[in-house]
Amino acid sequence: MRQASARLEVATKGKGLIDISREVHAFVARERIGQGLLTVFCRHTSASLLIQENADPDVQEDLKHFLETIAPEGAGYVHDTEGADDMPAHIRAALTQTSLSIPIESSRLVLGTWQGIYLCEHRSAPHKRTIALHVMGE
Repeated sequence: MRQASARLEVATKGKGLIDISREVHAFVARERIGQGLLTVFCRHTSASLLIQENADPDVQEDLKHFLETIAPEGAGYVHDTEGADDMPAHIRAALTQTSLSIPIESSRLVLGTWQGIYLCEHRSAPHKRTIALHVMGE
């Protein structure tokens, strides 16, 4: 059994979904794990992770709109120390995922044909986000 870890730094441009699939696949390929498990972890409370369709960009637009609708800015939140977009970002992150577990078979992530791995930036301003990657297997 072998394991390895790495950090992925992602510069965001504000709210949106950033496809990090290529970078995650590259990490798994470099580590040459034939069979195992990959953990992808977002180290932030106002950003999150999703596995979602990567074929039709309308899916990402609809997801962004939905998240804006269920956690809008200016809804009278008590927590506003870091700005009007901060508490809605925390709510959106709480409703999505901060950690993903993806199986590896034959040195490849076991993702569906139309699945991609996305960092969801929930804040309006650009940020630098750190994603922790950890793989275990043989």
